[in-house]
Amino acid sequence: MQLIFATNNQHKVDEIRAVLDNRLEMMTLKEAGINQDIPEPYDTLEANATVKSKTIQDLTGLNCFSEDTGLEVEALNGEPGVKSARYAGENRSFDANIEKLLVKLEGQTNRKARFRTVISLLIAGQEYLFEGICKGEITAEKRGNQGFGYDPVFIPEGSVRTFAEMTMEEKNQYSHRKKATEKLVAFLNRLMTNHST
Repeated sequence: MQLIFATNNQHKVDEIRAVLDNRLEMMTLKEAGINQDIPEPYDTLEANATVKSKTIQDLTGLNCFSEDTGLEVEALNGEPGVKSARYAGENRSFDANIEKLLVKLEGQTNRKARFRTVISLLIAGQEYLFEGICKGEITAEKRGNQGFGYDPVFIPEGSVRTFAEMTMEEKNQYSHRKKATEKLVAFLNRLMTNHST
């Protein structure tokens, strides 16, 4: 089964390909010849994931999936959440986003946070949603240079290192995106098994 992954973010493509491990044939927007930035205008991860997959299915007529991910910080009432990529402005600067987050958390003892990923799968005209959550906490300063986004300031539960101090394989032991992707793969496996019986 072939699916288009509705993203232009190569970091996300790399992470999901590492999880899929050839269990599924995935095409990126670039590989599908689509050069379109899909807006994320809604105030929930679910709605943004849905609009991305629907936009690409309308364009191509092919089965596809998309995801939206947010960092939800407890002391900031869930901020940056759905605005994670544009927290410090429309230019999507990872460094500026982290800087704004750390300034807002200055002096705050509650550093609890979680990453939440929602995947929207559109297949045969039906939508299915899959969620992955990774709990952890925000550091006081950036550590490490792997990964992307808020990885340098996020330590997942069960570790003493930030995501940015881990290899892809190590990060995937905790990753919210991996958890959501595994649910997607399990669902597709069931679907294909049912079709072949």
